[in-house]
Amino acid sequence: MRPGDRIRPPEGFYQAHKGLAVSCFFLQFCFCRLQTSENLKFYAISSRFNPFNNKGKPLVIQYTVKHEQKIDCGGGYVKIFPSNLNQKNMSGESQYYIMFGPDICGSDTKKVHVILNYKSKFYPNKKQIRCKVDGFTHLYTLILRPDHTYEVKIDNEIVASGVLEDDWDFLPPRRINDPTVKKPEDWGDEPEIYDPEDTKPEDWDVAEYIVDNSAEKPKDWDGVKRGVWQPPLLKNPLYRGEWQPRKIPNPNYRGIWPHPQIENPAYVPDESISVYENISVIGLDLWQVRSGTIFDNFLITDDEAYAEEFGDETWGETKYPEQKMHQKLMAEEKKRERAREEEERRRIQQVPQKAASRKQRSRPLAAKKEEL
Repeated sequence: MRPGDRIRPPEGFYQAHKGLAVSCFFLQFCFCRLQTSENLKFYAISSRFNPFNNKGKPLVIQYTVKHEQKIDCGGGYVKIFPSNLNQKNMSGESQYYIMFGPDICGSDTKKVHVILNYKSKFYPNKKQIRCKVDGFTHLYTLILRPDHTYEVKIDNEIVASGVLEDDWDFLPPRRINDPTVKKPEDWGDEPEIYDPEDTKPEDWDVAEYIVDNSAEKPKDWDGVKRGVWQPPLLKNPLYRGEWQPRKIPNPNYRGIWPHPQIENPAYVPDESISVYENISVIGLDLWQVRSGTIFDNFLITDDEAYAEEFGDETWGETKYPEQKMHQKLMAEEKKRERAREEEERRRIQQVPQKAASRKQRSRPLAAKKEEL
């Protein structure tokens, strides 16, 4: 079986919810091309393969996503599960190793999730990574290396990278502030201070609102029903708010005090971070308000170069034709819109002409009635 050959869903493939259009292919493991097809639905679908671990070698997770429906709220991420996953009961409560991919919800959430399981707890990435929202197919790649570095790529270009311990809160910090050292009392870390010699003006304290003496009680005022009439209040033009002394340069200013740091006794390095022993299932477990997202070209490998090459051979071969097709469709839509506008303009112009024609036809009839 060659990469790209289409087949029936294989053994180990399980669709927990309806509404997914499926076609499959083999590449190292068996994954499926999927498209969500029903609005306002939770989706859960997974495919099992022989268990393996990533100890001492890179782990690369890669796939393509296309939100051709102009998604406004929904996930586009994948999850990697251990071998003990019950596929029939897979849900948001199922334990997973990795959750990776784009998530969109309104104008606020347009990010790439990288959530990693460490000692049965889930840790999200602290570094914000913005996902693509333009409606085209995009290639998402996550690389976890045995030296605890990582990379996130979109369309084979690095958008985030670093050290796992720095960008996830797996472990306590390596260094902490020395609790036995305190900032000197005469250390000024504020560039300005209030002038201790400044005094409040005697005429500063005035009421914020004053009575409008020009107001008169309405003649129809019913004191029984509405009570005693009170003149309205006006904003006092002399009110200047709460008084504060002016600020002057701080003579003791020395900048931000650098708190001395020490090695954190609670920090213990752990070589098992991002090492997963029984990687065995890939799946989608997500919610979509508006369906139509296409998932394809799934790949799990330990070869970074191969993943990049595979991305170029799949997503890379289709991105330019897809963009050209989009431009063609947009041009055709603009042409249709212009035709609709022209038709509407003609219709509006014809209305007075038809009215005038009806008026002309009615005149001879009126003349005949007068003769009679």
